[in-house]
Amino acid sequence: MATISSRAKRPVIEYPTSDGRPMAETEDHRDLLIDLIRTLKLHRRTARQFYVSGNMLMYYEEGNKHRHVAPDVFALRGVSKRRRLYYLVWEEGKTPEVIIELTSKSTRKEDLKEKFVLYRDTLKVEEYFLFDPHQEYLRPQLQGFRLVQGEYVRIEPIAGRLPSEVLGLHLEAHGNELRLYDPATGRWLPTPEEARKQLKAENERLRRELKALRQRQRRSRESDD
Repeated sequence: MATISSRAKRPVIEYPTSDGRPMAETEDHRDLLIDLIRTLKLHRRTARQFYVSGNMLMYYEEGNKHRHVAPDVFALRGVSKRRRLYYLVWEEGKTPEVIIELTSKSTRKEDLKEKFVLYRDTLKVEEYFLFDPHQEYLRPQLQGFRLVQGEYVRIEPIAGRLPSEVLGLHLEAHGNELRLYDPATGRWLPTPEEARKQLKAENERLRRELKALRQRQRRSRESDD
């Protein structure tokens, strides 16, 4: 005789990987979003300590496919760095520690009100930064908030930069770009393009040194003969 489990099986829910919205408001927003994620992943300390991602649906209420948000850039510690189709808060057991939204006039209400409240009250994100690349409405164009006793308190600048205690980095607006500064080294984190050029220059330097070494070895052998 078959037995009936006292606990009903939970239905399998398929969570969408897209909400049908565009990746970003403009090409500048898109390129900056990608560059920020890649810059953080290229930085050794950040890449070692944090799972960094963005523009990925994050579901925060189990079983409810409508309760989701897609932060532009987010980072947190304590979860696997594996690639994901989406982020399920209840399975991961962690919410983002820091979020960066690349805002615009068309997303003003969502970024300043809806997400502000969601990140503060539900996800309890420790730091929330907003950057307006085209300076359409936000004054100043870069603003940050830190969670203190359940409320978001504005982050005050240091030498013109907004410090992130979570990342150990400072954020600064450079025109329509958002740059990251490491106060521990006193250097800017290279963008992916800058990192590519640095690698190319380093490879070229090593190539010249190797060529010079071979020439010296050849001259040495010739002199011995």
